[in-house]
Amino acid sequence: MELIRTGKVKEVYDAGDSLLFKFTDKISVFDKVIPTIIKEKGESLCRTSAFWFQKVTEMGYPTHFLSMPERNQMKVRKFRIVESGASRFEVNYLIPLEFVVRYYVAGSLMDRIKSGVVDFKALGFNSTPSYGEPLPDPYFEVTTKFEKFDRSLTMDEACDIGGLRRIEIFAIKDEILSIDRMLQREVGKRGLLHADGKKEFALGIDRQPVIVDTFGTADEDRFWESGAFQKGEIVELSKESVRQYYRSSGYHNALYEARAKGRKEPDIPALPDEVKKATEVLYRAMFERLTGMKW
Repeated sequence: MELIRTGKVKEVYDAGDSLLFKFTDKISVFDKVIPTIIKEKGESLCRTSAFWFQKVTEMGYPTHFLSMPERNQMKVRKFRIVESGASRFEVNYLIPLEFVVRYYVAGSLMDRIKSGVVDFKALGFNSTPSYGEPLPDPYFEVTTKFEKFDRSLTMDEACDIGGLRRIEIFAIKDEILSIDRMLQREVGKRGLLHADGKKEFALGIDRQPVIVDTFGTADEDRFWESGAFQKGEIVELSKESVRQYYRSSGYHNALYEARAKGRKEPDIPALPDEVKKATEVLYRAMFERLTGMKW
């Protein structure tokens, strides 16, 4: 098989009439690959994703999932890659966009509210919300996929880049909301709260949305401990805990200041041993919490 794409955390191989995803044990934050290996992280992501693809199939939505030949490998349907400006008549291609739905104020949304990029009043708040505050309505946004850094898009930009009609974007949004309701029902049984998440889609031969890549994992989604949340405490149970480490260390501020000023970006340092070990435990534990299955 030919290696055709190396992402931040997985490798994609051409398997003839399909693709093979190999999930590595790399970890990335802020579009930077950390020089630290998280043992068995790839297996956790692959097995968790396979679980959710099965659940989505049971809901009647098409997915690209075919099989899981190894615990860190996934065989999937192949779609054409169109990095930007697809025709609104094309079929059978990967939509070059990422679709995010947020249910609570957290992460980059909190950053954008603080900086004034996002108006909290437009979100339905009367005053600046606190971290972790529930959003009055789910916040849906579309971002780029193949640009160096992800950026939020207007509806017109998303339609132009993705080759989509507005009605097709709204159909994707409705599908995501439906999937997320199922996801919350599942993880809620095991004491988790789904705060937000990212999903990707292709368009099939009839332009029907097909959910692809991975979702519902500790990488793509943000999960909190629901019991702690009810007591006013946020316990991060996703890759967000690693992001928080780099925020507290000052690296996040240094990185984004360099990006804003067009300067050379500082190299991201490796994780300390205690953070590395805790993250390895997290990914194994989250497979069990998300799926209800034993590691």
